[in-house]
Amino acid sequence: MRIAGITIPDNKTIAVSLTYMYGIGRTTAQKVLLQAKVDPAKAAGKLSSEEVGRIKDIVEKSFRTEGELRRDRGQNVKRLIEIKAYRGVRHMRHLPVRGQRTKTNNRTVKGNKRTTVGSGKRKVELK
Repeated sequence: MRIAGITIPDNKTIAVSLTYMYGIGRTTAQKVLLQAKVDPAKAAGKLSSEEVGRIKDIVEKSFRTEGELRRDRGQNVKRLIEIKAYRGVRHMRHLPVRGQRTKTNNRTVKGNKRTTVGSGKRKVELK
């Protein structure tokens, strides 16, 4: 089954399967299924074509998903960088954007650049 260009796994429940789409989490999936009048515990592979159609209509009309959402987020970051906002500068320098500490615990954003350093004392060359 494909919704918005994404193949949904058939062996999982439809509530979990919808979360495979970028931009739809557990809560949004529950709202979509409630609106489409589909049982959330039903396996995705066992849905009728009518139920699939209702889910597709709701997802495509009501929510931004996949490429459109990724493009919007990218444009928002580019805008922050262009206007030289503080958050934009943090994005530009690959540092945490939301006020986290940077002395320690920022390996996710900066990447694992751990280097071992000696005592800092320069060794005197022997003659």
